[in-house]
Amino acid sequence: MAEPALDGLIEALRRLPGVGQKSAQRMAFHLLQHDRDGAARIAASLQKAVADVRHCDRCHTFTEGAICSTCSDERRDARLLCVVETPADQAALERTGSYKGLYFVLMGRLSPLDGVGARDIGLAQLIERATDGTVEEVIVATNFTAEGEATAHVIGETLKSRGLRVTRLARGVPIGSELEYVDLGTIAHALSERR
Repeated sequence: MAEPALDGLIEALRRLPGVGQKSAQRMAFHLLQHDRDGAARIAASLQKAVADVRHCDRCHTFTEGAICSTCSDERRDARLLCVVETPADQAALERTGSYKGLYFVLMGRLSPLDGVGARDIGLAQLIERATDGTVEEVIVATNFTAEGEATAHVIGETLKSRGLRVTRLARGVPIGSELEYVDLGTIAHALSERR
């Protein structure tokens, strides 16, 4: 016998990345059987986030105001602009504590096979932001996937043609790793980009 509310919850949970039918069902049963207060908190938090969170007018990351706290922080170095694919990538860079510039979040990457083009990732807005007269260096920090590399190439060529200094995140052997266990592509890039 189907229960519409339960089926709806399971289908909603399946929308999360990496969550299949069984995992969604297990989560739904757990929340309803063992943690109804947690389920209510999740529902309320999700509803509030959907209503209140928007994109920053300057960098496109998630924020509740017109301008995010990073863009409004006067201690940040406005001469540096780091381009990332997602807010999660921005958060990862922030956790390192080593970057003190500003960001531009693409909210995706070029993927012609999926119909994602330059307009979809805000390339025009990036060009406008990068050529504002303050930015001196654009650090392209897209992922090292085929789509991320293509995105980095297009951004790099576009901004270099406008006289900007464009750099790319370095690739190499991870700290603490042993060469025999590192994939060959990583070793090849590390060797060719040695310093």
